[in-house]
Amino acid sequence: MGGVRSVTDRDFAGEVLAAEGPVLVKFTADWCPPCRMIAPVLAELAVEQEGRLKIVSLDVDANPETQAAYGVLSMPTLMVFKDGEPVRSLVGARAKARLLRELDDLLQDGRQ
Repeated sequence: MGGVRSVTDRDFAGEVLAAEGPVLVKFTADWCPPCRMIAPVLAELAVEQEGRLKIVSLDVDANPETQAAYGVLSMPTLMVFKDGEPVRSLVGARAKARLLRELDDLLQDGRQ
């Protein structure tokens, strides 16, 4: 069953960098209202795009190493990784339709 999993500094490499296919990482924080606003959008996408897009969440306060490694300064930052490399970075909450448009080319690549 799809869903947004939490990742940490410790398992980031295995869950994101070594994953097959694109992985969207939401860099988030408990104190961030826009992060809470986009959470239901990402939860829906995780189910709808299961098998084509993996979505994970990383709490920057609890996992500062990964945040620093990718230069993430604003929350939420949505960073898409493919083949272990960041290929797209989007800052701020957005509506589902806009997010799908911004990710469309990456999702097209994963279609059979």
